[in-house]
Amino acid sequence: MERTNDSTLTEFVLVGLSAHPKLQTVFFVLILWMYLMILLGNGVLISVIICDSHLHTPMYFFLCNLSFLDVCYTSSSVPLILASFLAVKKRVSFSGCMVQMFISFAMGATECMLLGIMALDRYVAICYPLRYPVIMSKGAYVAMTAVSWVTGLVDSVVQTALAMQLPFGANNVINHFVCEILAILKLACDGISINVISMTGSNLIVLVIPLLVISISYIFIVATILRIPSTEGKHKAFSTCSAHLTVVIIFYGTIFFMYAKPESKVSADSSSEDIIEALISLFYGVMTPMLNPLIYSLRNKDVKAAVKNILCRKHFSDGK
Repeated sequence: MERTNDSTLTEFVLVGLSAHPKLQTVFFVLILWMYLMILLGNGVLISVIICDSHLHTPMYFFLCNLSFLDVCYTSSSVPLILASFLAVKKRVSFSGCMVQMFISFAMGATECMLLGIMALDRYVAICYPLRYPVIMSKGAYVAMTAVSWVTGLVDSVVQTALAMQLPFGANNVINHFVCEILAILKLACDGISINVISMTGSNLIVLVIPLLVISISYIFIVATILRIPSTEGKHKAFSTCSAHLTVVIIFYGTIFFMYAKPESKVSADSSSEDIIEALISLFYGVMTPMLNPLIYSLRNKDVKAAVKNILCRKHFSDGK
């Protein structure tokens, strides 16, 4: 472990799957392929939403931000993950580790807030369809998105700043693929009570409150849909929410497992548990961003029509 003259920690070592070299090769190919799919899927979705004026609505504005968040999140962590698979022990500087942790946490927290806002958008669209254009005006949905970004960034600044002040002693080996905040907290030799309190507050603001908003919104949405007399009308109303609900289940299922219960003490025989948590974190960090554009586009007639129009225009211009 490298230290400066004043005994300040200067680097961390990422263990990852170094104890399983055969798995490293498999995961390297798999994660690289998934990362390319993330860039392609979300990049296409962002481009389609920007290029087609019919998609310049609140729902697709939120979706565009969601795709951008996924690209930023994965781009902050996947290159480091791939590098850790190529080395027995990947070394990363203290500052580099903190920057990566800040970006990842900020994007994750912002996405939590954004999913809650998207639930509100669906609630207004289904429960108050005639007032929807007035309530969800451009000024309103842009401001709501800005609040999501500011909340995520401020939360990440607080958590990262507190983590940087921790005494790490002789511990600089992270049992993870990336510089993940809970893995960093486990390295501290003492004094993480403030971090635990801060993480609990963070969980309340960016996990629990948005989830309550989502739950309450969908209670009213379901009640409204059940009052629709025709089966076709019910199906059409529910189809506008099914993609968002699927993403919420996948996203919150994995993120609650990782962040709902920060631990202050770790047993000596927890290496296998650390690897399992790291793999679940990897699933959250790579699988969810890859699935999001598929979930939102496969059954979405508006996106399909927009893609078809763009391809037709391109074909027509090429024909000229």
